[in-house]
This record gives sequence, structure tokens and C-alpha cells, in this order.
Amino acid sequence: MQATAYTYDSETRSGSVLLDDGTPVPFEAPAFDAGGLRLLRPGQRVRIEVDGDGASRRITLVTLQTF
Repeated sequence: MQATAYTYDSETRSGSVLLDDGTPVPFEAPAFDAGGLRLLRPGQRVRIEVDGDGASRRITLVTLQTF
């Protein structure tokens, strides 16, 4: 699934992304670390993997979207 980086805190390695419908979804450090990134800037297109549905949905991977 694709999204756009919305917020990122380099100290906690957590933040949030915006889905294409505008829904914000937070992510924690393990999801960021799983993608192998060192930095994330708001506005970057990312690829995410999610687990669960609805209120229990959580991001398990955040990485840059490549074409």
C-alpha cells in the first residue's frame, strides 16, 4: 500500500503517514526500522505494510516507494 509521510520524529523513529484518502495512520520505531531507512521527510511517498483492520490496524513496515 502507498502513503505519504506526514510526521517523523528522528529521536523516537516514529511518526505518521497519510493514506491516499487523507486518513492519518501512526507508525512506531519497529515499523520504521524494518524498512531500513535512516531518515524520513514529510511529503515523501512511502510504501507501507499493515496488520489488522479498523482501530487495531498498525503499520509493520515503512520504506520508500520506488518505481
